[in-house]
Amino acid sequence: MRKGLLDILKGKFLVSGDAPKNWMFLFFASFLAALMISSSHHADKKVLEIAKLNEEVRKLRSEFVEGRSEVQQLKLESTLKEAVASRGVMPSENPPKKIKVKSE
Repeated sequence: MRKGLLDILKGKFLVSGDAPKNWMFLFFASFLAALMISSSHHADKKVLEIAKLNEEVRKLRSEFVEGRSEVQQLKLESTLKEAVASRGVMPSENPPKKIKVKSE
């Protein structure tokens, strides 16, 4: 065991008779490590992009709610009365009458 560990530390497995097999394994392991690092960076970028998009969704949702409440405020009868009063239009003194149509 001690001699095997010493040979590995000295690098003799890279120059011995079956070195091409060892080199191929090292290339394969290096390729897998690079692939794993690349995949990790890609996943980190996606997480950051998702966080950015979630923040944008929250901002747009808040703008939507603000716009909806403003429109509801503008649709109120009191707001409409004030808006048309400046143009000289006043509410009718007589309430509207319902017209019923009899179908034959």
